[in-house]
Amino acid sequence: MSKREISEGKRNIIAGLLEEYDIRTAEDIQEALKDLLGGTIRSMMEAELKEQLGYGRYERSANENARNGTKPKKLRSQYGEIPISVPQDRNSEFEPKIVPKHKKDISGIESKIISMYAKGLSTRQISAQIEEIYGLEVSAGMVSDITNKLLPEIEEWQQRPLSSVYPIVFIDAVHFSVRDENIIKKLAAYIISGISEEGKKEVLSIHVGGNESSKYWLSVLGGLKNRGVSDILVLCADGLSGIKESIAAAFPRTEYQRCIVHQVRNTLKYVSDKDKKQFAADLKTIYHASNEETGCEKMLSVSEKWESKYPRAMKSWESNWDAISPMFKFSAAGPQGHLYHQRHRKPKQRVSPPKPWQECISERYSLIEIAVSGNI
Repeated sequence: MSKREISEGKRNIIAGLLEEYDIRTAEDIQEALKDLLGGTIRSMMEAELKEQLGYGRYERSANENARNGTKPKKLRSQYGEIPISVPQDRNSEFEPKIVPKHKKDISGIESKIISMYAKGLSTRQISAQIEEIYGLEVSAGMVSDITNKLLPEIEEWQQRPLSSVYPIVFIDAVHFSVRDENIIKKLAAYIISGISEEGKKEVLSIHVGGNESSKYWLSVLGGLKNRGVSDILVLCADGLSGIKESIAAAFPRTEYQRCIVHQVRNTLKYVSDKDKKQFAADLKTIYHASNEETGCEKMLSVSEKWESKYPRAMKSWESNWDAISPMFKFSAAGPQGHLYHQRHRKPKQRVSPPKPWQECISERYSLIEIAVSGNI
């Protein structure tokens, strides 16, 4: 009989299930599985209690301990919540093995522990949370054993080879609070993501903490080079200390582009709420300009318009124009785009069409409008 054939016994079971539970949808199947799982666990508990007491239900015995009804309990499983009836004994000596006392989750606890670990909880905090929520005692040592399973995978991910060329790389930070020797500290996780030649976004590396400096960023970029990155066409980041000098040292042909989203945010923090909408509309004329010359004219016009009321707002645009203006070089669509003409920088390999790169760039800068509207 082939593996795909169903035996007569299995057909009878399936037919019985269809009739018993009136199965018509996938949800009905899940409900049936929940009921069957609950019934199976209850039967196994009954068998365990029978072995411990030495007699079954409705049987007589000289044993001082005796059955004492059942107690309702709800289990959490991959099929959802399952209500069961746990058999009890008069002396409360029964310790079921299939689902021990206080344990309510039977779907596997490791994924939940790893999730809490990823959110920054200590091993003792995780242990307390598991016991409180699921009624399952988990020692801090057990939590460490589980989370330590991640370390080889993390190290493998951190050291994995990267593509030789990335048309665009972004550096952004996520700030979070951590407790270090009973002191709350603010740390930044710098997420380095890249757009591949196929137009797919991938996280290249994550660096936690560190003092922003040329030396620090040079080590970060050097790490990318050690993993196989030979060239980056455009690197987009906020005004990180020392990033410009580090890019010039590690990837001298790379264009450094100041993140326009951050640029707009940093500008509007100087502007009162009543003027933000109009100011944001004026800023849009700069980064929506068709070329660098027009963009520069718009920038000077906006600066002159608002200088008397907000003298500090446009200073960053003026002083960092060399790092803001590169976007105009690759804003043009079609095969004449700036990035397309740098295809010779990756020798002896097939060049993917430039459209995915330009779409990714356009998508990135479309976030400006969302940021200005306050949705980011």
